[in-house]
Amino acid sequence: MDEKLELIFREQSHRRFNPLSGEWVLVSPHRTQRPWQGAVEAVPPTERPQYDPTCYLCPGNTRAGGVRNPKYESTYVFENDFAALKKDAPSARLDLQDKGLLVAETERGICRVMCFLPRHDLTLATMQVRDIEAVVRTWTAQTRELAAVPGLKHVQIFENRGEMMGASNPHPHCQIWATGTVPEAPTRELTCQQNYGDRTHSCLLCDYIALEDAERVRVVCSNESFIAVVPFWAVWPFEILLCSRRHFGAFPELSPSEVSQLSSILNQIVSTYDRVFDVPFPYSMGFHQSPFDGSEHPEWHFHAHFYPPLLRSATVRKFMVGFEMLGTPQRDITAELAAEKLRSLVTKS
Repeated sequence: MDEKLELIFREQSHRRFNPLSGEWVLVSPHRTQRPWQGAVEAVPPTERPQYDPTCYLCPGNTRAGGVRNPKYESTYVFENDFAALKKDAPSARLDLQDKGLLVAETERGICRVMCFLPRHDLTLATMQVRDIEAVVRTWTAQTRELAAVPGLKHVQIFENRGEMMGASNPHPHCQIWATGTVPEAPTRELTCQQNYGDRTHSCLLCDYIALEDAERVRVVCSNESFIAVVPFWAVWPFEILLCSRRHFGAFPELSPSEVSQLSSILNQIVSTYDRVFDVPFPYSMGFHQSPFDGSEHPEWHFHAHFYPPLLRSATVRKFMVGFEMLGTPQRDITAELAAEKLRSLVTKS
């Protein structure tokens, strides 16, 4: 980038475009100096027991719905006892007076919970890579199984880590929701990837990571198969976009070596997060796979998003309020500074 332009965008308010969603974010670098007298969050505990008799996800314990968990020894998947979606919902649609104003339709789906491993005290940051590989293989098996269910078109795997992100239980786990329609965020990404491919005859994320690989200023960590960057258009303070280097669409397409490489970089990302403020770093993380709607999607590139809320310290979070809810998302720390901070912590012991 031209040095004069780089200085302007490092110091002055500006907008950045997200080609993956078609949206903009306002960046205000000078606001990092503002004082803070807002909400202060509690610091999460750093130590937990290997087994918690009160945890409804630990092996052998009874869940809130009354079902007792088996004494599982690796990953464990079960139907959510309080699922947001039901697979037997009847088909119905409402459009009052056919005006397109009061519209509703039923949504079928399957919601599952997946425990990463029996131990209550570990996370993706502290698990052995071989145990994360078992997690990735289970994600693959679940994706393949749910994608084959008639009427389901999308499989969303996501993890909410920490009370700040709404996690109801600290036991290492994620959720897997399969839906009868493609949700809003991946639908926007699908459209943007299709439009980019039609216009350039190339892949949006393949081209993007090639640019990031060349510049290196927003790269946090990488290996032979994956690259993690603070995206140029990041909204959350230490947001990360994780992309496969090879162009493919979904978990079932992972090669054995890519399973290992994905497991390794997941461990690297989360352990790096934990060093930012020396606390277990909260985040919402999810993989975006190509839809399973019966159509080919050569434009889709496998990737994951990490959205962590912490901004200034372990106790100060970013809120999406005011102008961000009514106008445009806004951030203070630039993507380049955030990536520099994270990159400096990747190999720190």
